[in-house]
Amino acid sequence: MESQQRWENMTNEALLTEYKQSGDQELKKILVMRYSYLVKNVALKLRGVYLSFAQVDDMINEGIILLMGALDKFDLSQNVKFETYVSKRLRGMIIDLARRQDWLPRSVRKRMREIDTANSELFTRLGRVPTDKEIAEHMGLTETRYQEELAKTALCNVLSLDMLLDERDSDVPTKHLPQSDVDAQPEENYQKKELYAELKRSISELREKEQLVLSLYYQKSFQMKEIAQVLGVSEPRVSQIHSNAIRKLRTSMQKYIYGT
Repeated sequence: MESQQRWENMTNEALLTEYKQSGDQELKKILVMRYSYLVKNVALKLRGVYLSFAQVDDMINEGIILLMGALDKFDLSQNVKFETYVSKRLRGMIIDLARRQDWLPRSVRKRMREIDTANSELFTRLGRVPTDKEIAEHMGLTETRYQEELAKTALCNVLSLDMLLDERDSDVPTKHLPQSDVDAQPEENYQKKELYAELKRSISELREKEQLVLSLYYQKSFQMKEIAQVLGVSEPRVSQIHSNAIRKLRTSMQKYIYGT
């Protein structure tokens, strides 16, 4: 009882440190409850995009299991916040869930490749990100039909951008100078700053409404329904705007990372 009362007054960081030292399973249960909000936040935030392949409860259950394992694997000496450590793994869990559940029909995959090809060809020809109208005309579609097709590829665009950035992160050399703070490593720190500077530049080139949707969704944690109310448009339209913005960012970041 004394331990329980003492733990209630401790911060998450202090509790985590004590658990790593003691391995107390009761303390682990408390930590899982304390950090479960991270799992719920990811599941609820991504519901508008990922609903086509998984229920929120499925994501939460998988996330809790991941959280329990992460508490044991986390290394305090790395000077990385546990929230940062586990959030990246939760995103990876979502990607794995999507792959396992065969979430994207073959016809949608095919259409995404066609959109990517059209976008790439126009990007090379125009020297800038093409407009929706230009891509639609290039594909022989009306702009309305193009927007409908684009909305179907929303999840694929989000996942592929995540995987692209993760792949970029994995390219960072694993051997570092003997410093305790990973962010203090000159080369890694420079590469991260360079990557985020490029991403920021790419976002600044998006249309105003696309930037607003990304800001509300990723920074303010608004749901698609809430964003629709702010913009005065339908939920499907917000999904289209979101998908379009992510696709443009993916094209821009591919060009930056691979030079193509």
